[in-house]
Order: sequence, then C-alpha cells, then structure tokens
Amino acid sequence: MANDVLHYFELGMNTHQEAVVYMHKDCTVCRAEGFSASARVLVSGNGHSAIATLNIVENSLLPPGSIGLSTSARAKLAAKPGDTLTVSHAPVVASLRFVRKKIHGHALAENELEAIMTDISAHRYRDVEIAAFLSICADNRLDLDEMIGLTRAMVVCGTKLLWPGSERIFDKHCIGGVPGNRTTPLVVAIASAAGLIIPKTSSRAITSPAGTADTMETLFNVDFDVATMQKIMQATGACLVWGGAASLSPADDLMVRVERELDLDGTGQLVASVLSKKIAAGSHHVLIDIPVGPTAKVRSATEADYLAGVFSQVATACQIQVRCLITDGSQPIGAGIGPVQEAHDLLAVLKCEAQAPHDLREKSLMLAANLIDMARGCGLEKAVTEARHLLNSGAAWTQFQRIATAQGGMKALPEAAFTSHHHAPHGGRLASIDNRKLSRLAKLAGAPVDKCAGLRLHTKAGDHVDAGQALFTLYSSSRGEHDYALTYYRDNMDVFTILQNT
Repeated sequence: MANDVLHYFELGMNTHQEAVVYMHKDCTVCRAEGFSASARVLVSGNGHSAIATLNIVENSLLPPGSIGLSTSARAKLAAKPGDTLTVSHAPVVASLRFVRKKIHGHALAENELEAIMTDISAHRYRDVEIAAFLSICADNRLDLDEMIGLTRAMVVCGTKLLWPGSERIFDKHCIGGVPGNRTTPLVVAIASAAGLIIPKTSSRAITSPAGTADTMETLFNVDFDVATMQKIMQATGACLVWGGAASLSPADDLMVRVERELDLDGTGQLVASVLSKKIAAGSHHVLIDIPVGPTAKVRSATEADYLAGVFSQVATACQIQVRCLITDGSQPIGAGIGPVQEAHDLLAVLKCEAQAPHDLREKSLMLAANLIDMARGCGLEKAVTEARHLLNSGAAWTQFQRIATAQGGMKALPEAAFTSHHHAPHGGRLASIDNRKLSRLAKLAGAPVDKCAGLRLHTKAGDHVDAGQALFTLYSSSRGEHDYALTYYRDNMDVFTILQNT
C-alpha cells in the first residue's frame, strides 16, 4: 500500500445510497495502487472506513492530492473538507461466491444467505452485484427454505425492536400493484383507536407512484430513529414512519433501491422483504392485503392463493401469525394517485367528508376490522361495527391527529404548478382502467419524487360516461414532466376502455 494520503475535496456529488469516490487519473495513490475506474476501494479516515466504487476524473475538477466523495460516502466517513483520508484495495467479498452458486442453479443455505445480506448491509456489494442477486432470485427461483432463510437473514442483519409490556403487536401490509389504495394510514388510525398497538413502518415506492411513507411525508415527518419512534409509540400506541430511518432491514433498503431501477419485484424477495420488516418492528400479528386484477401485480386467484400460502408458511417458520386477504385489484382504489392526492383522500375519509372516496373508506374499514378480529376473536361482524363507529364518531380522526402531533405536527399540503383536465372522447360505459398504465402516467408526471405530481380520477370502472365528461386531472410541478406525461397518455389512451353504446 502506498504511504500517500489524500485530502477530502467537496464535489457535491449525490449518488443516493451508493458510496463513490473520485480520484484524478494522475493521482499518486491511483498510480501506485494500480486503481482503475470502477475498482472497489477501502477509504479510511476520522476513525471510520467505507468501501466505495472508484470513478476516475480526467480534467481539473479535483485539485492535486485530493479525493472527492459522494454524499453517502462522506456521511459514512463523517468527512469534512480538508480531512486526511487513505485509500487501499477493498477486501475480497467472499459471499459473492454464493451469488455465483445461485446463478449456476444451486439452492442457498440460510448461512449463505446471511453472509450475502451481511455484506450488502455493510455496503460491500456494488449495485451491479446486488442486481445480479435480485435477478437470479426473481421469478420464483427461491424455494420455500430459501425464502425462510432470506427472511431470517434480513432480520439478523438489522435492528429488532422490542416493546416491553406488550406481547401483542399488530401490523398491516399491502403487496401493492393498485394505484391509490392508501388504506394503511386509515387502518392504523382506526385500529389503534380501538386500542391495538401498531408500530407501522412503511417503505417508499418501489414501482408505484407513491408508497405509504411518500404519502405520509406530505402530512408530517416520517424520518425517525429507533429511540424517537419508541417515544412516539409510548405517547400514542401507534406510529406511521419510514422504516429505512430505523435500519430495521438495511439490506432490504439497499436492494429496494436497485429493484426500483430494475422495475423488479420477485415473489421470494417480496415475502422476505415484508415479513423481515414486520418481525424487525416487533410485530406478532400481521394482516396482508393481496389485491388481484388483470392489471394488478397479482393477476389471478391462483397466483394470489399461492402467494398467501407462501406468506403463511414463511410466517409460521418465523413464529409470527399472518392473515392474508385477497381483495379486488381490478381498478384503482380512491380517486387520488400520487403522494399529495392520496393524502387528500385519506384526510377526507378520516374527516367523514361527503366527497370521500367510498371504496377507500369501505376497504379501510374491512381491513381494520380484520385486525380487530385478530386481536379479540370477536368475529368480523362485530369488528366491522366497531371499526365503523370509531371512524364515524371521529375517534379515528382524533387518534390520527395524536399521531401527527407526536411526529412533529401536521403540515399543509402543497399544490402542483401545472394541471390539466382530460375528458372522455365519446360516451359509453367505462369498462376498465389499466392500473399499470395509470401508474406509469402518474410517475411520468413526476410522482413520487415530486410529491405534488400525480392525478385525480373523476369516474370509476363500471360507470356510464358522456362524451366530454372529465376522466381525470393531471398534476405536475414542472412543464417538462407534465408534457412528457401527456405525450405518454396520447399514445396510450386505452388506459381507459370506454365501450360505446350500441
């Protein structure tokens, strides 16, 4: 190893979670160590170290004797401009041989999966190596034992929360694939108003226009460490936080980022991701919502039954209880799609406003009732009655406001700078709405990164529409994204199938 040291120079490069270092092609350390672009290097300084990917700078962007860091690498090293850093070859990542083993068609043992998760959690894998692991595990390539092993490995590599004095912790998760469908905040408010303990940790969107954390972030803070999350729970008995900040399953958080780029969501990874985070959050009883529809993530009842069976078997092996509900995913739930628009819907339901989406309200009541029944064994009929009373009486809205206060207070919802209204080209029955194309339209408008972006539906599948009747309103914060989304819509107007009267 060369004795030369380098001084940190601030470049302001944001590569999200991937640690990257920048060195000049003529840097003495680069030449002495024989580094080339994309090499994996170990950077040390300030009592910290990080493995990062090397990018070579060929112009005068970096002063002589300096090294640049991406924002994530800088955070890991707690580096400040001018700090002295040393660079050497990164150690060999032994667990990559297990990835190659899986590529060649062999099943992985639990200890091998744990080694992979440990190395991913420690940022020892490049994105391309994470992508290789995710790809080879997709499309039902994990058997049941591997799914169980992967779930346990994710838990071992993260933080596990304990809730003293309570052995009955509840949670709810939807596997996604249906735009809107923002039932989770409503279920948490209703069920926790009934006295259930629900430490709800949610993810950001992977392939959808909004995840629960994206939507809740428009209303109040969701980014808390474990200690603060525990204080929120002590105050309210529930929370609505982003799971990534609590490091409940750090390997999964890193893989989700790559999954988003690949637009990939395999069954084994899905089950392990969901259950590992529920176990890590200390949950003992989990309700799983599996929407089914021709353009949903799960297309058939057969596929839904298989997924429900896998969830149940993996959960049993991991010593938690799940109840899987197969629900209607044939069209969007609610009217809003995208973080701000979905927030408008859930507030309307909580406040029992006349314009609140009926389907979102009724589905949320049904899901909350199932959680109450899991807790008390009172039967669904009584549980639905209780859930409806909690919503109609304002108790759920009061509980939601308590959670909001504990998480820093409610924020005003922002408005999009650009809106446009789009109408039915002819009259007839709206036979179907394509979930996938509608989600794509909202994402092209800027969601979920742009919290204001998305759309609002003005009719539902099965309704009669007249020529010129409003179908949806599109929202964006930039003219470019708005126009981009509209170009997509003009090329894919079959997102709405209207059967003309004959």
